[in-house]
Amino acid sequence: MAKPNYAFEKRQRELAKKHKKEEKAARKAQHKTHGEGEAGAEAQADTPDATDATDAAAGPDAARPDPAAPR
Repeated sequence: MAKPNYAFEKRQRELAKKHKKEEKAARKAQHKTHGEGEAGAEAQADTPDATDATDAAAGPDAARPDPAAPR
């Protein structure tokens, strides 16, 4: 039985947090430059599509190769 790779999982969580923080900063900057009316409409258009949501829902194991697969 393979042991869990906690360092990999932690790094994936850190990258997800960093990406989310960058997106939030971009939305805030856009809100400041374009005003309240336009930013609200574009914020809905910038929501992640279904493929991004399913990738995020798969969790950290989704990026790992299958250990049973032949090399």
